[in-house]
Amino acid sequence: MENLTKAAKLTRVINATAAGTGDINGSIIDMKGFDAVTFIVGFGAITAGALTSIKAQHGSASDLSDAADIKATLISVADTDDNKLVALEIEPTERYCRVVVSRGTANAVVDFATAQQTKAHSEPVTHDASTVIGSEYHGPSAGEGVA
Repeated sequence: MENLTKAAKLTRVINATAAGTGDINGSIIDMKGFDAVTFIVGFGAITAGALTSIKAQHGSASDLSDAADIKATLISVADTDDNKLVALEIEPTERYCRVVVSRGTANAVVDFATAQQTKAHSEPVTHDASTVIGSEYHGPSAGEGVA
């Protein structure tokens, strides 16, 4: 992978979500043409006593009606982890996948979640135009000057 903007497909999969409890399912990611994906979830304020975690699911149905948890992907988020990120990288064995944020017991704010699909079968990749404004790569030859 030479650089992220040409080799990884970026997609926003969860928008900002106000404090609350209950599961949030990320948008479904189609892995056709990619072998791996990293979900990055950003958290805001997490109330003391909140039981918060993320996990990954996959399935062969495009609507994930057959979604199954991917073994050992559960990552717990402490109630003292305000304003921190969690990254979960997987190589799903089914075509479709998503991240799930579980919020139980007390309020937790989710700022966002993204998917970065990697190990592309061909480059450059095309980002999800409905969630990504654009991307640029500037190597060391860019030099100094007006941005």
